[in-house]
Amino acid sequence: MLEQVAEIIRHAQRGVVLTGAGMSAESGVPTFRGNEGLWAKFRPEDLATMDAFIANSKLVWEWYKWRRDLIRQVKPNPGHYALAELARWIPDFTLVTQNVDGLHRLAGSERVLEIHGNILKNKCIACDRAIELDDEIDPKQIPACPHCGGKIRPDVVWFGEMLPEETIQEAFEAAERADIFLSVGTSALVHPAATLPVVAKRHGAILVEINPDETPLTGLADFNFAAKSGELLPELVEMLSRVGKTE
Repeated sequence: MLEQVAEIIRHAQRGVVLTGAGMSAESGVPTFRGNEGLWAKFRPEDLATMDAFIANSKLVWEWYKWRRDLIRQVKPNPGHYALAELARWIPDFTLVTQNVDGLHRLAGSERVLEIHGNILKNKCIACDRAIELDDEIDPKQIPACPHCGGKIRPDVVWFGEMLPEETIQEAFEAAERADIFLSVGTSALVHPAATLPVVAKRHGAILVEINPDETPLTGLADFNFAAKSGELLPELVEMLSRVGKTE
């Protein structure tokens, strides 16, 4: 089946890849689901909501600082690098990720839509502007926004918040025009991201799922690979490299 997918990619002009927590987990980033996930140790309503930040911003920043320190210790896995390479094979290529760790960009991917934000970035709680800082934030002395004086928070989407409108709109537009859509390491449970592959399929795209576990998307996909992305994606790129691109 992988040879068939490679053949489809050789002819594709427009492609979308959606990645989820499973892909980051292969690099050692804890997931938010399952018994070993971060949510098994902490209540999300205590740490990842606007109410939590207002009530105890020091606690929230201590947790995010711990997560940032952990993420800075991990590296992209072969699957991340394979997706960066895959972009060379499809003229109109969009990588949409639910992950906030920045590993795709670190691996060399350029057009990345981070629909849940980036945990290594900051923004103002009041004016919503992106804030760049020279030093890591001290939870005991959270700096003020230089533009309006508001508190600085992690630039991620918290529970109860809307996804960035322009980013998610761009993701849906890409899904609608895709010839092929790859869903990689995502549970297909978190919306609206979980709707993207469905939209792509309805608009005629070939749908490929790469996930060791069965998901709600499994029955809809044209191709299913119960495999780790870090193993399967490099094999896919190798197949493409052996034959070359069909114009």
